[in-house]
Amino acid sequence: MKKLLKGGRVVSGEGVREADVLLEGETVAAVGPGLDAGDAEIVDCAGKLLFPGFIDAHTHFDLEVGGTITADDFATGSRAALRGGTTTVIDFAAPDKGDTLAYGLNRWREKASAGTACDYGFHMTIDDWNEGISREIGEMVEQGIPTFKLYMTYPAMMLPEGDMYRALKRLKEVGGIAGVHCENSGMIDVLIAEAKAAGRMGPGSHPRTRPAPLEAEAVSHLLRMAQVVDIPVIIVHLSTRESLEEVRAARKRGQTVYVETCPHYLLLEDSVYDNPDFLEAAKFICAPPIRKAEDRAALWEALKAGEIQTVATDHCSFTLAQKRVGRYDFTKIPGGLPGVEHRGVLLYTYGVAAGRVSASDMCRVLSENAAKLYGCWPRKGVIAPGSDADIVVYDPAGIGVITAADQAQHTDYTPYEGYQTAGKVRQVYLRGALAVEDGEILPTQGKFIPRGKNVL
Repeated sequence: MKKLLKGGRVVSGEGVREADVLLEGETVAAVGPGLDAGDAEIVDCAGKLLFPGFIDAHTHFDLEVGGTITADDFATGSRAALRGGTTTVIDFAAPDKGDTLAYGLNRWREKASAGTACDYGFHMTIDDWNEGISREIGEMVEQGIPTFKLYMTYPAMMLPEGDMYRALKRLKEVGGIAGVHCENSGMIDVLIAEAKAAGRMGPGSHPRTRPAPLEAEAVSHLLRMAQVVDIPVIIVHLSTRESLEEVRAARKRGQTVYVETCPHYLLLEDSVYDNPDFLEAAKFICAPPIRKAEDRAALWEALKAGEIQTVATDHCSFTLAQKRVGRYDFTKIPGGLPGVEHRGVLLYTYGVAAGRVSASDMCRVLSENAAKLYGCWPRKGVIAPGSDADIVVYDPAGIGVITAADQAQHTDYTPYEGYQTAGKVRQVYLRGALAVEDGEILPTQGKFIPRGKNVL
């Protein structure tokens, strides 16, 4: 069945133009003004913006964390993603230390096979190092998984410095790329011990034991290592002005550095941790923590200047009951925020409608750059003949409010409770199939998307 999305404005990283979009099967057949409908079903998109399906390249579905499991699995998380206009997610396949990468990948394939509603891919987490894993890195790239995750904190996940260097060298050999969680683990451990010794056990100690300078120091440390290896890297969930300065310095040296940030760093401030109500503060625990107003302002400026390539969610959802486990010890509060459902409307409302960024900027950081950086361009990330017919029909005239009572995310709170929104996602198409209609999620079946190398 053909569909003609008629009368809308198609958004790309280069601009916004009036054009019709013809969908045939799973792909875009034609884009242009005044297309002939022929025998196609006509969908009136007058007054609407047509974005390429959003890509969230940083989600954690069905992840075991600190003795519990994230509230969203692939089924619930992918449905929430679709409701917010995200048609592709890239999650993290995380083997335990001692496991092979293949074992970890198979586990995540099994998790995702149980009813993932949107398209998906995986990054491989490298949390151990030996000759077998070195060999497997090349095998992962051959299977369409060219992206990897490295941690500079968390004992169960991080590599010793020498092994991180070896992993970066191996990635250079096979044409892979790493996204890196940058925090100074040793200093954080000392600050946590000091806080506990002083009896400061509440959520307010969380940001104070993971201060901004320690993120910046870790970013600098990684970038110097990458300079020696001569490999591009991705800084994931960058949250501070100081970290941006380290990235700018590396770029000035001639290094290629990609930056991801998240909506919670663009919209929230660290005063959330000072709420005397434990749960009201605990629900914002994430790493890196929420930062200060000056960091938020710096991130928006960098976003507009094109210094930040992608905005992902780091969706890692827990219920309030799960957060309550750390009532008497802030280090036991599961770290992570829900967000996969609300990223698009938040960026439009507080970015585009507020005049901070353009619709084309939004398209770049939510769709186009992610597709290029993570190796699925031009299949994804663009509305063009031959691309997958993943399309978000966005109504700028719509208004709404974000509430936990009206969300598909499988948790009982949202960090953005009560936020007024400008515009609404009216329809979402996944490879030509209508997946969302005015907030109603329709039955769809996602596909694993093998990816190639970075072309950004």
